[in-house]
Formats: sequence, structure tokens, C-alpha cells
Amino acid sequence: MSFPPSPDTQTARGPFNLEAAGHGLAFTASLPALRETLAAGGPGAAAVVQAPPGTGKTTLVPPLLANLADGSGRIIVTQPRRVAARAAARRLAALDNSSVGGRVGFTVRGEHRAGPRTLVEFVTPGILLRRLLADPGLSGVAGVVLDEVHERGLETDLLVGMLAEVRQLRGDLRLVAMSATVEAGRFAGLLGDPDGGGPAPVVDCPSVLHPLEVEWMPAAAARLDERGVTPSFLDHVAEVAAAAHQRAAAADPGTDALVFLPGAREVARVAEALRKRAGTTTDVLELHGQVGPAEQDRAVSGRPAGGRPRIIVSTDLAESSLTVPGVRLVIDSGLAREPRRDAARGMSGLVTVSCSRASAEQRAGRAARQGPGTVVRCYSQQAYGAASAHATPEIRVADLAAAALTLACWGAPGGRGLPLPDAPPPQALDEAIEVLRELGAVTDDGHATAAGRTLAEIPADPRLARALLDGAAAVGVHEAAGVVAALAGDQRAPDADLPRLLSQLRRDAGPAGRRWQDEAVRLEALARRHGKDSGSEASRRSGRRNAPAGPDPAAEVDGGVAGAVVALAYPDRVARLVPGDGPARYLLASGTRAGLPAGSSLGGHEWLAVAEVSRAGGRDAAGTGAVIRSAAPLTPDRAEAAAAHLLAESVEAGFGQGRVTARKVRRLGAIILADTPVRPTPEAGQAAVAEALRRDGLGLLEWSTAARGLRGRLDLLRRELGEPWPDVSDEGLLRRLDEWLGAELKALAGGAAVGSLDLAGALRNLLPWPEAARFDELAPEWIDVPSGSRVRIAYPVPGEETTRPVAAVKLQECFGLAESPRLAGGRVPVLFHLLSPARRPLAVTDDLTSFWSGPYAQVRAEMRGRYPRHPWPEDPWTAPATARTNRRN
Repeated sequence: MSFPPSPDTQTARGPFNLEAAGHGLAFTASLPALRETLAAGGPGAAAVVQAPPGTGKTTLVPPLLANLADGSGRIIVTQPRRVAARAAARRLAALDNSSVGGRVGFTVRGEHRAGPRTLVEFVTPGILLRRLLADPGLSGVAGVVLDEVHERGLETDLLVGMLAEVRQLRGDLRLVAMSATVEAGRFAGLLGDPDGGGPAPVVDCPSVLHPLEVEWMPAAAARLDERGVTPSFLDHVAEVAAAAHQRAAAADPGTDALVFLPGAREVARVAEALRKRAGTTTDVLELHGQVGPAEQDRAVSGRPAGGRPRIIVSTDLAESSLTVPGVRLVIDSGLAREPRRDAARGMSGLVTVSCSRASAEQRAGRAARQGPGTVVRCYSQQAYGAASAHATPEIRVADLAAAALTLACWGAPGGRGLPLPDAPPPQALDEAIEVLRELGAVTDDGHATAAGRTLAEIPADPRLARALLDGAAAVGVHEAAGVVAALAGDQRAPDADLPRLLSQLRRDAGPAGRRWQDEAVRLEALARRHGKDSGSEASRRSGRRNAPAGPDPAAEVDGGVAGAVVALAYPDRVARLVPGDGPARYLLASGTRAGLPAGSSLGGHEWLAVAEVSRAGGRDAAGTGAVIRSAAPLTPDRAEAAAAHLLAESVEAGFGQGRVTARKVRRLGAIILADTPVRPTPEAGQAAVAEALRRDGLGLLEWSTAARGLRGRLDLLRRELGEPWPDVSDEGLLRRLDEWLGAELKALAGGAAVGSLDLAGALRNLLPWPEAARFDELAPEWIDVPSGSRVRIAYPVPGEETTRPVAAVKLQECFGLAESPRLAGGRVPVLFHLLSPARRPLAVTDDLTSFWSGPYAQVRAEMRGRYPRHPWPEDPWTAPATARTNRRN
């Protein structure tokens, strides 16, 4: 790996004025310690800054590194959110009396404001990851600041490991990780001296929070149900926020409020309710990823002079990355969106959960940044105490396809050798690598292919990148880009109807429509750069083959085209309607069953390409446990083309009701496309019987008395004498199925009836030689009794409650017999069941001497009157044993 020399980026204005920039900021007091630490470590120093939100670390640490670099390279600062990156750049540029794009700039998706004279550039983690893959040496970069590492975003975690490796190779890259929580020590260890010099130094900054009053106002109804956040709870949050802000503004007209909700839909609903309550006296602003940059910047900026009081309704976007001036009141729903995987159903996505206690404290702290404040928690103290201490690291719960591709392109498949804060979970990683293999993005050993590197260049999930490139070749670049832009966004398809969402976005002149249009144009340009365009009829008619263009609001959305692109992205989610009455249910190629929302217009389509599916209950799930959130119609041909790797044809044999049947089945994953009865091959039939026996047990066979007896005799010798006598338990026989039952399996496969099998003969295949020569002596099938009769010994088979061999015989046939015969070389006495003339049990014993000398007298007294025709002698020792009556004797 080579590293080109860094270009000279020093401007004529000289270093940043940290004294002026840090006026009034708590971190100013920690700057000397950080400066000393970084200077002592030289150009390749690393450090961890631990400072609460609002202390000024984001404002002061990047220019400090720029001053230390002295023009040797640019300082890159990551912010987990685009609005935070823009806001941080604007604030530092304003403090520097320069314009954004000059000495201070930023780059986020869809917006780049930085130039050759930029000294500090704020970026999102994804931007820096792609730069690392394009230029592993980060030429022209003197230092990197990873902000908000405590949030444990997946991309930031990857950057920790990758940048630690770059630092080891370069030796002149300064690296600072900044955290607002007590995990600083953990990151210090990861960024420590690679030569065993210990962890990186930690620079602390004390909290500057002012007094904070905490109020608890839980709702009477539940916050969450099977569909997500309940409408009644959102109404409660709006009511609490309006009342609390009215009280606070009455006491201090300068008070602004910040309301935390889990997602954009909840933000929009509560904001609308607040606008109705507040009227024209209060500005209600929304802050989340779906509002445009201008609206985001307006929300995070201070209130203009003479402006009205404000209520900013936000997702966790405002939790720690931003300081919103003027906020003295926080209303917290206590909810957050976190990624989750459902490995059993092959689903992943965002779910609404209770936020961690650390997040709750971060949110509350927003009210006390610039003076005394109040937080009103719309949930109970018990719910707070039951919450997890910290948010779950994203790497543990998120879909890892994009991360696995990044690591493969970096040359560290699966993260091997990288000092990551947490290793990827093995099962999730294996599933992600399998997805990448299906995309042709990685080799068998996990390294990136040329196709994989192309997918990694596109700022989207690898599946969406594949859909963009292959979709462009299949349906046209313009159409594919529009669909992928919608899939990559966070708008919810109405009634799960993706084509309907696309139509709405085309007609939408508001922020959502503009944002989708900008993303579609950007993706179209990326696809054209890679030369992917089928020149579809739609593209040719609209004359849009040669340059990206915005959507045509009047054009109809082709649902089949949308479905084709979705199927390319998620071939395992190609779905077919399950026949039956009631709500529409679909079987996905992955094996998951899911229902459409009630009343969805997609319900009449036999085939769907599912873009989003999540766990849910109630009527929307149609009894399946999962609900389709976004999908588009699909033709069978396109379903098979997109999921060609899931197509399989096989003869599937089965065994049931004593016979073998077979069917030729053509499948698309779990979906059966065709099913035709055929004659089973001997091999398939034999395997089917073996599989049925292993699954349902040996009870499927018909065990004759002789077979049961032989099995019981073998089990006795195994139990008493051990090896080499075979294990004839169910488990033991199933392990050696082919060895003892091979011929019978072939017979069944050929059509023989179960009842015709000679299982006793089959079991004799397990007799060990030469020990088998003594088998009848050690475990005889019969014994002779004094009457001259031969009595069969009943040997219990494995699994029965008793383990004793039993001889059931009339009492009169045993007169004079003093000892029970002993089996297994004298180890086990036969247990006699002495029977009445009606063959009912009179006594059970294996000590006949004691029986004749004692209990027999009582048996005689009770039985001689009932069975007078049979002998009941006073002295059983001398009486002749007989099976006959007195008259016949």
C-alpha cells in the first residue's frame, strides 16, 4: 500500500483562532490537555475525548487538529447524521468568519461544499468509508475525528477498526474518537499504541449541565401495540407538550421546547396536533431525515430576534449530535427506532423500542445546556428503570450485507484482524456473506470480486446497488433509478403499494418529492457511469438515454417494472399468493409467510416482489405473524429471472401410511411452481423411508411378536453385558439403519407393504460374531417348566417402563420349581407371573422357594373354592406339576 504525499492546503489566513471560537464553551478548559497529548504523540498520535454534549468538543477539536497539522493535510470529521454535519460546518465557519466551502466545508449524500483550500471537512461515516475504499491511504488527510462514537453506529464502528489499521501503516495520521459516555476507555484500548504502548490517552471535560427538573407524566394507555406507537399515546405526547410549553413560555418567553419521538411518521402526527393547539402563537418545526436541508437548518438554528416561541418535534436526530439553541424544555416519549434482524423469517428493519437510559439522559440534558431546564417524561419511572443501560450496538442487530461488503473490499473478510468495538455476530455475518455470494460480490473465501467493488462504489445497500445496475440493463436506467430511490428512502408505501408511492412521489412538489427526485437523478448518474442502460422503450420515448433527468409527473408508474427492480434487489422476497379464503396471504421464496394490510390494492395479484416485510400481529398479518409493508406486482417470468439462483427441480419421495410416493417438484426457493406425481427411484424411495423413520420414529414399522422379542433379548444383553452386543434403542437402531434394515428399505422403496417385512430377520444382522453362538443360551426365547410346557419369555423393548424379562405361566405348572432360571450368564432372574386357571395374575416373584413356603398357602385358601377342578395341593413341593384339571389328570 502506497501513500501519495499530502497536498498543501494551508491558507493565507493562518491557524484557527481557538480562543475566539471557544469563548463560553466548557471544552476550552480541556484544550491545553488535548493539545499537549496530541503534540507529545507526534503526527501519528491518537486520543479519546470524553465530554458531554454541548461542551463544544465538536466545535473546538477539529480546528485544534488543523492547527497542529499546519497545512500538511485536511482534517476529516465524521458526524452520524447529515443535518449535524451541515450544522457543525456552518457553526465553525461562522466562528472562523469564513464561508462554508472555504476553510470549513462538508460533504453529505447529495451535497458537497468543500474545495482545495478546505482545512476541516465534516462528513457522514458512509462518505468516509467509501473514500477509504477508494484511497486506503487517505492521501491529503492529516487527521480524522470520529464524533459520537458512543452511539455505536455500524459505519462508525467499522471506521474505528479500519482507521486504526491505516494509522498503523501510515504512522502520521492523527486519530481522535469523541464520546459523550463512559465508554471512552474501551475506544482508548482500540486506538492504543500497536506496539504495546498501552491505550490511547483519554482527555475528559466535566459536565456543564445546569439544574434539571424531571417530571413524570405517563399515559393511561399503552405506548406500543402490535402496529407500533399507539395513536392515543401520540395524542398524550402532544397534549403534554402543549401544556408544558405554555407554562414554561409564560414564565420565560424565551423558552423553546424539544419533543423526542421515534420516527418521522410520529413526528408529523404530533407536530400537526401541536399546530392545531398552538395556532399562530408558536412555531412548530419538524426535525427528521425526511424534511429538506433548509427546514432542518431552520430547526437547529437559534430563534431569530423577535421570533415566536418554538416547539421542535424531532427524532433522536437531536439527541446528541446537535445543540439546539434556546431549548429549556424537553418532552420525551421514551421511544426509539432501532434496527433488528429476524433470522428465522429472513426479515430485517427498524423496530420501535423503549430508548436506553443513556439515551433518556442525553435527551433530558438538552434542556439544561444553556440554563436551568425541565424534562417531562411521558412514561413511568418503572419503565425508565426497566430500560437497558445503553442502546444496542448496531453491529449486533442490523443486517450486515453492506458492512460485510465493505470489509471484503478492505481485505479483511468478516472483520478478521481489525480492532472492531464488537465482532459481527457469526450467524448474521454468515447470512450477509451468503447474500453477497448470490450477488457475485465476494469469492468463496470472502474477498471482494470486481462486481463487488463496483457495488461498493454505489452509496446504497448492496442489494439495491445490484437492483440499480441490473435493473438499468433490464428495464431502463431511468426507471430503475426511480424505484431504487424510493426503496432507499424512508417513506412508507400506502397500503404496502409501492407503485402507488412512486406515483405520489412523482406528483409531490414538497420536500419528500424533491428529495426522491434528487436521489433518483443521482442514482441514474451512477448507473450511467457504470454503463448500465437497456435503452427501454420508456427511456427511448422520453429521450432520456444520455443524461439524468427528473421524473415526469404525468407518466404512469409501471407496477411490473417496479416489481422487476424490487425482485432484483430482494430475490428471496419474491412472493406468491397462497390459495384460500380470507385475507391475502403470501409465501415468500425465503419460506416466510406474510399478509398484506387489510384493504391493500395488491391483494388480487398472484405474484409480488416484496421490498419490506416485518413482524406484526393482528388482521394485517393475516394470521402469519408477518406483514408486507411495501411490494409491487410481478410477472412469473420476471420472478424466475430475478431469483434464478433459487430455481431447483427435484424428485421428492415421501413415506406415509405404509407406502412410498414421489413427486417431481419445481421450486423457486420455498415456492412450489409445479408438482407432478412420478414413480420414485429406488434411491429416492429408500432415502424417503429412512428420513421418515428418523423423523417420526421406528413406530412406523410393524413389529411382530418375534421381532419385538428378539429386540428385547438383544437389549437385555446390551444392558447387562455391554459390548459387543448391539445398542437396539431407537437412537441406536436409527444410527445403523442402513446396516440392519438396508434390504427392507429397498423393498419398501420398491412397493412392498410394511407388514410384509421380516424385522426379526433384519435385526439378526446386528448379532456379533462369534458371541452370537451363545445368544440362545444367554437370552433364550423359551424356558421349560416342570409341567413339560415351554413358556415364552417376554423381554421388554427399549423405552418400556419395566426392564425385567417375564415368564407368564399357570401356577400349577410350576409345582416343585425351586429357583427362577437366570439369564445373561446368571445375572438376571426371570420374573414369574404365576397365573390362575383363568390366566389372571395370582403372584409375581423371582424367588419361588419363598413363594411356596409362604404366600402360596393364602393363595390356595382363596383359589381352591373358586377353581375346584384344578389341583391346589397342601405340599406344592411334591405335587406333580400339570397344565390339566383334576379329572383329566
